[in-house]
Amino acid sequence: MAVRLTILGSGSAGNCAYVETPECRLLVDAGFSLRQIRQRLAGVGRSVESLTGVLVTHEHSDHVQGLGMLTEKLRLPVYCNQLTREAIEQQMQVRLDCRIFATGSAFEVGDVLVETFSLPHDAQDPVGFLLRTPGGNIGFLTDLGHATRLVLERVRPAHVLVLESNHDIKLLQDCPHRPWPLKQRILGRHGHLSNEAAADAAEQVMSGDLRHLYLGHLSRECNRPELAHEVMGRRLERIGATHVSLTVTSQSVPCPTLELG
Repeated sequence: MAVRLTILGSGSAGNCAYVETPECRLLVDAGFSLRQIRQRLAGVGRSVESLTGVLVTHEHSDHVQGLGMLTEKLRLPVYCNQLTREAIEQQMQVRLDCRIFATGSAFEVGDVLVETFSLPHDAQDPVGFLLRTPGGNIGFLTDLGHATRLVLERVRPAHVLVLESNHDIKLLQDCPHRPWPLKQRILGRHGHLSNEAAADAAEQVMSGDLRHLYLGHLSRECNRPELAHEVMGRRLERIGATHVSLTVTSQSVPCPTLELG
Protein backbone atom coordinates (compact mmCIF):
# COMPACT_ATOMS: atom_id res chain seq x y z
CA MET A 1 0.00 0.00 0.00
CA ALA A 2 1.35 3.40 -1.00
CA VAL A 3 1.54 6.37 1.32
CA ARG A 4 -1.07 8.95 0.32
CA LEU A 5 -1.10 12.70 0.90
CA THR A 6 -4.12 14.90 0.23
CA ILE A 7 -4.09 18.60 1.01
CA LEU A 8 -7.77 18.92 1.92
CA GLY A 9 -7.47 22.70 1.85
CA SER A 10 -5.01 25.44 2.70
CA GLY A 11 -5.41 29.19 3.05
CA SER A 12 -5.98 32.03 5.46
CA ALA A 13 -9.38 30.65 6.51
CA GLY A 14 -8.59 26.96 6.91
CA ASN A 15 -5.79 24.41 6.75
CA CYS A 16 -6.02 20.63 6.85
CA ALA A 17 -4.04 17.79 5.26
CA TYR A 18 -4.60 14.03 5.25
CA VAL A 19 -1.75 11.52 5.40
CA GLU A 20 -2.39 7.81 5.02
CA THR A 21 0.14 5.02 5.54
CA PRO A 22 -0.28 1.26 5.88
CA GLU A 23 -0.70 1.64 9.66
CA CYS A 24 -2.33 5.01 10.31
CA ARG A 25 -4.49 7.82 8.96
CA LEU A 26 -3.62 11.27 10.24
CA LEU A 27 -4.84 14.80 9.85
CA VAL A 28 -2.27 17.57 10.02
CA ASP A 29 -4.30 20.42 11.52
CA ALA A 30 -8.10 20.61 11.46
CA GLY A 31 -8.85 24.13 10.29
CA PHE A 32 -12.26 23.39 8.76
CA SER A 33 -15.58 22.46 10.33
CA LEU A 34 -16.22 18.79 11.01
CA ARG A 35 -18.78 18.83 8.20
CA GLN A 36 -16.22 20.22 5.74
CA ILE A 37 -13.53 17.76 6.83
CA ARG A 38 -16.02 14.90 6.48
CA GLN A 39 -17.05 16.03 3.00
CA ARG A 40 -13.50 16.53 1.79
CA LEU A 41 -12.37 13.14 3.08
CA ALA A 42 -15.39 11.52 1.46
CA GLY A 43 -14.22 13.02 -1.83
CA VAL A 44 -11.13 10.78 -1.65
CA GLY A 45 -13.06 7.78 -0.38
CA ARG A 46 -12.16 8.15 3.28
CA SER A 47 -14.08 8.89 6.48
CA VAL A 48 -13.37 10.72 9.72
CA GLU A 49 -14.28 7.55 11.61
CA SER A 50 -11.17 5.83 10.26
CA LEU A 51 -8.76 8.53 11.47
CA THR A 52 -5.96 7.62 13.88
CA GLY A 53 -5.33 11.12 15.23
CA VAL A 54 -4.65 14.79 14.53
CA LEU A 55 -1.27 16.52 14.55
CA VAL A 56 -1.60 20.20 15.47
CA THR A 57 0.92 22.89 14.53
CA HIS A 58 -0.55 25.73 16.66
CA GLU A 59 -3.76 27.11 18.12
CA HIS A 60 -4.89 29.68 15.53
CA SER A 61 -8.46 29.06 14.39
CA ASP A 62 -7.59 28.41 10.75
CA HIS A 63 -5.72 25.33 12.00
CA VAL A 64 -8.00 24.04 14.77
CA GLN A 65 -11.55 25.13 13.87
CA GLY A 66 -12.87 21.56 13.65
CA LEU A 67 -10.83 20.10 16.47
CA GLY A 68 -13.46 20.42 19.19
CA MET A 69 -16.11 18.47 17.27
CA LEU A 70 -13.60 15.89 16.07
CA THR A 71 -12.52 15.12 19.61
CA GLU A 72 -15.99 15.38 21.14
CA LYS A 73 -17.74 13.11 18.66
CA LEU A 74 -14.93 10.75 17.67
CA ARG A 75 -12.60 10.81 20.70
CA LEU A 76 -9.66 11.32 18.40
CA PRO A 77 -6.27 11.74 20.07
CA VAL A 78 -4.62 15.10 19.46
CA TYR A 79 -0.83 15.37 19.19
CA CYS A 80 0.42 18.79 20.28
CA ASN A 81 2.71 20.48 22.79
CA GLN A 82 1.54 21.66 26.21
CA LEU A 83 1.27 25.38 25.47
CA THR A 84 -0.75 24.70 22.33
CA ARG A 85 -3.06 22.42 24.30
CA GLU A 86 -3.66 25.07 26.94
CA ALA A 87 -4.35 27.75 24.34
CA ILE A 88 -6.82 25.59 22.39
CA GLU A 89 -8.69 24.42 25.46
CA GLN A 90 -9.00 27.97 26.73
CA GLN A 91 -10.18 29.53 23.47
CA MET A 92 -12.53 26.68 22.49
CA GLN A 93 -13.68 25.67 25.97
CA VAL A 94 -13.04 22.00 25.30
CA ARG A 95 -11.06 19.20 26.89
CA LEU A 96 -8.81 17.43 24.44
CA ASP A 97 -7.52 13.87 24.57
CA CYS A 98 -3.92 14.95 24.06
CA ARG A 99 -0.66 13.14 23.46
CA ILE A 100 1.78 15.82 24.57
CA PHE A 101 5.18 16.15 22.92
CA ALA A 102 8.04 18.48 23.73
CA THR A 103 8.85 20.82 20.85
CA GLY A 104 11.99 19.57 19.14
CA SER A 105 11.32 15.93 20.02
CA ALA A 106 10.24 13.02 17.83
CA PHE A 107 7.58 10.40 18.44
CA GLU A 108 5.91 7.53 16.59
CA VAL A 109 2.32 7.15 15.46
CA GLY A 110 2.01 3.71 13.91
CA ASP A 111 4.58 3.49 11.14
CA VAL A 112 5.17 7.27 11.03
CA LEU A 113 8.03 8.95 12.85
CA VAL A 114 6.95 12.52 13.58
CA GLU A 115 9.79 15.00 14.01
CA THR A 116 8.87 18.39 15.48
CA PHE A 117 10.65 21.74 15.45
CA SER A 118 9.93 25.30 16.52
CA LEU A 119 8.69 27.94 14.06
CA PRO A 120 8.89 31.75 14.39
CA HIS A 121 5.20 32.67 14.44
CA ASP A 122 2.98 34.66 16.79
CA ALA A 123 1.39 31.69 18.55
CA GLN A 124 2.14 30.12 21.95
CA ASP A 125 4.52 27.39 20.78
CA PRO A 126 4.10 26.82 17.02
CA VAL A 127 5.76 23.83 15.37
CA GLY A 128 6.55 22.37 12.00
CA PHE A 129 6.56 18.66 11.21
CA LEU A 130 8.66 16.25 9.22
CA LEU A 131 6.80 12.96 8.85
CA ARG A 132 9.09 10.05 8.05
CA THR A 133 6.78 7.51 6.41
CA PRO A 134 7.42 4.20 4.60
CA GLY A 135 6.90 6.02 1.29
CA GLY A 136 9.05 9.07 1.95
CA ASN A 137 9.44 12.16 4.12
CA ILE A 138 6.72 14.82 4.17
CA GLY A 139 7.49 18.28 5.57
CA PHE A 140 4.94 20.81 6.81
CA LEU A 141 6.26 24.35 7.00
CA THR A 142 3.46 26.87 7.27
CA ASP A 143 2.77 29.96 9.37
CA LEU A 144 6.24 31.39 9.89
CA GLY A 145 7.60 34.88 9.58
CA HIS A 146 11.04 33.82 8.42
CA ALA A 147 12.85 30.57 7.71
CA THR A 148 15.49 30.07 10.39
CA ARG A 149 18.56 27.92 9.89
CA LEU A 150 17.08 25.33 12.26
CA VAL A 151 13.83 25.17 10.29
CA LEU A 152 15.65 24.74 6.99
CA GLU A 153 17.83 21.97 8.38
CA ARG A 154 14.88 20.09 9.83
CA VAL A 155 12.92 19.98 6.54
CA ARG A 156 15.90 19.40 4.25
CA PRO A 157 15.31 15.61 4.17
CA ALA A 158 11.77 16.09 2.80
CA HIS A 159 10.70 14.38 -0.42
CA VAL A 160 7.46 16.36 -0.26
CA LEU A 161 7.23 19.85 1.27
CA VAL A 162 4.16 21.92 2.10
CA LEU A 163 5.52 25.47 2.29
CA GLU A 164 3.75 28.71 3.12
CA SER A 165 3.56 31.28 0.33
CA ASN A 166 1.15 33.64 2.02
CA HIS A 167 1.23 37.01 0.31
CA ASP A 168 2.51 39.25 -2.41
CA ILE A 169 4.16 42.17 -0.61
CA LYS A 170 2.72 44.88 -2.89
CA LEU A 171 -0.81 43.44 -2.73
CA LEU A 172 -0.55 43.33 1.05
CA GLN A 173 0.75 46.89 1.32
CA ASP A 174 -1.99 48.18 -0.99
CA CYS A 175 -4.82 46.14 0.55
CA PRO A 176 -7.55 48.56 1.77
CA HIS A 177 -9.14 45.98 4.08
CA ARG A 178 -6.10 45.40 6.29
CA PRO A 179 -5.20 47.94 9.00
CA TRP A 180 -1.55 48.92 9.19
CA PRO A 181 -0.86 47.06 12.48
CA LEU A 182 -2.08 43.82 10.87
CA LYS A 183 0.09 44.44 7.82
CA GLN A 184 3.07 44.96 10.12
CA ARG A 185 2.29 41.70 11.93
CA ILE A 186 2.08 39.74 8.66
CA LEU A 187 5.31 41.27 7.35
CA GLY A 188 7.13 40.77 10.66
CA ARG A 189 9.58 38.06 11.63
CA HIS A 190 6.81 36.18 13.44
CA GLY A 191 4.18 36.67 10.74
CA HIS A 192 3.94 34.96 7.36
CA LEU A 193 6.19 34.22 4.39
CA SER A 194 5.76 36.25 1.23
CA ASN A 195 6.04 34.62 -2.19
CA GLU A 196 9.63 35.79 -2.50
CA ALA A 197 10.54 34.61 1.01
CA ALA A 198 9.02 31.21 0.23
CA ALA A 199 11.16 31.03 -2.91
CA ASP A 200 14.24 31.89 -0.85
CA ALA A 201 13.41 29.11 1.61
CA ALA A 202 12.81 26.58 -1.17
CA GLU A 203 16.15 27.44 -2.76
CA GLN A 204 17.94 26.90 0.55
CA VAL A 205 16.39 23.48 1.24
CA MET A 206 16.55 22.24 -2.32
CA SER A 207 18.01 18.80 -2.88
CA GLY A 208 17.80 16.00 -5.38
CA ASP A 209 15.42 14.21 -3.02
CA LEU A 210 12.74 16.92 -2.96
CA ARG A 211 10.22 15.92 -5.61
CA HIS A 212 6.97 17.66 -4.74
CA LEU A 213 6.46 21.22 -3.50
CA TYR A 214 3.07 22.49 -2.38
CA LEU A 215 2.55 26.21 -1.87
CA GLY A 216 0.14 26.66 1.04
CA HIS A 217 -1.67 29.21 3.17
CA LEU A 218 -2.23 31.73 0.35
CA SER A 219 -4.03 34.89 1.43
CA ARG A 220 -7.35 35.39 -0.35
CA GLU A 221 -6.97 39.18 -0.40
CA CYS A 222 -3.21 39.65 -0.66
CA ASN A 223 -2.09 36.96 -3.07
CA ARG A 224 -3.06 35.23 -6.29
CA PRO A 225 -2.38 31.56 -7.12
CA GLU A 226 -0.80 32.57 -10.43
CA LEU A 227 1.52 35.03 -8.68
CA ALA A 228 2.70 32.47 -6.14
CA HIS A 229 3.24 29.89 -8.88
CA GLU A 230 5.10 32.34 -11.09
CA VAL A 231 7.52 33.48 -8.36
CA MET A 232 8.32 29.95 -7.22
CA GLY A 233 8.41 28.57 -10.76
CA ARG A 234 10.95 31.20 -11.82
CA ARG A 235 13.13 30.40 -8.82
CA LEU A 236 13.02 26.64 -9.42
CA GLU A 237 13.96 27.19 -13.05
CA ARG A 238 16.80 29.53 -12.10
CA ILE A 239 18.39 27.03 -9.72
CA GLY A 240 17.85 24.10 -12.09
CA ALA A 241 15.29 22.30 -9.92
CA THR A 242 13.41 20.90 -12.91
CA HIS A 243 12.80 17.64 -11.03
CA VAL A 244 10.38 19.31 -8.59
CA SER A 245 6.63 19.17 -9.22
CA LEU A 246 5.00 22.45 -8.12
CA THR A 247 1.39 22.67 -6.90
CA VAL A 248 -0.49 25.67 -5.50
CA THR A 249 -3.02 24.59 -2.88
CA SER A 250 -6.58 25.91 -2.68
CA GLN A 251 -8.77 27.07 0.15
CA SER A 252 -11.93 25.76 -1.47
CA VAL A 253 -11.06 22.38 -2.98
CA PRO A 254 -8.65 19.55 -2.11
CA CYS A 255 -5.56 18.95 -4.20
CA PRO A 256 -5.35 15.68 -6.13
CA THR A 257 -4.06 12.88 -3.92
CA LEU A 258 -0.33 12.21 -4.16
CA GLU A 259 0.88 8.62 -3.80
CA LEU A 260 4.40 8.02 -2.49
CA GLY A 261 6.52 4.90 -2.49
